[in-house]
Amino acid sequence: MLPDSRQYDAVFFDLYGTLVDIRTDEESDTAWEALRAQLHVAGEGHDDARNADLAALRARFAQAMRDTNLREDAAGSPASEYFEPDMLPAYRVLCAQAGVDADALDTAARKAAWTFRHASTRMIHLYPGADDLLRVLKSAGLRVVLVSNAQSCYTRPELDMLGLTALFDRIVISSEESVRKPSPELFRRALEREGLSADRAVMIGNDERCDILGARSAGIDGIYLRTAISPQSDPQASTYAVQSFAGADYAGILRFLGIE
Repeated sequence: MLPDSRQYDAVFFDLYGTLVDIRTDEESDTAWEALRAQLHVAGEGHDDARNADLAALRARFAQAMRDTNLREDAAGSPASEYFEPDMLPAYRVLCAQAGVDADALDTAARKAAWTFRHASTRMIHLYPGADDLLRVLKSAGLRVVLVSNAQSCYTRPELDMLGLTALFDRIVISSEESVRKPSPELFRRALEREGLSADRAVMIGNDERCDILGARSAGIDGIYLRTAISPQSDPQASTYAVQSFAGADYAGILRFLGIE
C-alpha cells in the first residue's frame, strides 16, 4: 500500500544509469568498421568503394543527420534547444547510398543501426533487481512508464534484449517525440497519455537536470539516484528531489513509496 500522504498512480523511469548500466564508445573505429561491413552486406557490395574509408563514412552519416533533421518542432517553431533528432532516417540514407532497394530500406536501416550500437557498446546490463522493481510496482497497482532520452533504433532492441519491454505500461522515447528532457514537454506528453495530473506521478532518474529538474518543471516529483554514470557535476543528493539515494537503491525506493 502507498502512504495516504503521497498517493502516486504512476512511476516514470529514466533508463540508462537508472535501470540499466551501460558504457558505449561511438567514436571507436570498431563501431564504424562494423557499420561499414553491414552496409556492404545490405547493399550486396554495390557501395564497397564508398564505404572503404571510415572518415568518409563518418562524414556521410553526419551529413545525413543534418539533411534528415531539418524540420520544425511539434509547436511549429524552429527546433528548440531541446529538439531531439532521430538517427534512423540517417541510417536509411546510408543504406540507400549502399544500394539497398527502397522496399527494404527500413529493415536494412534498423539492422545497420543495431549493428553500430552493438559494436559501440562495451558493457550493458540491468542493475541488480531492476526488473523485480518494475514487477513489484506493477503488482502494487502503479503504472510504470519509461521516459527516456534515447534513440529508439538503439533503445527498443535493448529493451527487448534485457527483457524490459513487457514490464513497462508505456514507453516514451525522445527520438520518437522530437523533444528531450529536461523539457517539460516530454513529461507532459507522458502524463497526457496516462490521463494523469502531475501530482499523481513521480519520476525516478540519475540525472538531476534532465530527470529531477525536468520533471519538476512539469510539476512532477522526482526521486534521484546518484549512480556511477550520473553527470560528474551532479550532487550526491538533489535538494530538488523528494528523496535521493546513493546508487540504484531499489529497496529504498520501495520503502519511500510505502510498498512492502
